[in-house]
Amino acid sequence: MEMEKKIKILQAMYAGALADSVLRMGREGILEKVTVEKKGEQMASGKIRAAQLVITKPQEVFEVLPEIFGCANWKTEDTEQGFKAEATGCMLCGLAKNMEAQSPCHIYCLDPMEAMVKGVDERADYKVQETLWDGEKCLVLVSLK
Repeated sequence: MEMEKKIKILQAMYAGALADSVLRMGREGILEKVTVEKKGEQMASGKIRAAQLVITKPQEVFEVLPEIFGCANWKTEDTEQGFKAEATGCMLCGLAKNMEAQSPCHIYCLDPMEAMVKGVDERADYKVQETLWDGEKCLVLVSLK
């Protein structure tokens, strides 16, 4: 089997495992609590995680992670204050919806990305404007004051 095909299979299996964990945590009524706890852990380790992935600029978070996980199709665009990141498709979100799980957006995507963005530049202001869970796209605005 070709390496690229193996990677795509692993990415799909990983997204499926994450969607399944959201389904189970949601059923047990602990998803919100775990999301809050994990966000604290992610914020504390964001700088280390970014360094492990050789991310040196906030915008690179939205370039490197899609290469590795193959989940969301993030595109970035510079703005006057920093940049915006937009995704119109996400494998994890689609899988979770098909399983009738709760939203995986914050626990597995948006919060870890915020942690790495702020880990690289602590001045960064990270705002989620819209998600594919509730809207037509994921839209994140990052202001670098």
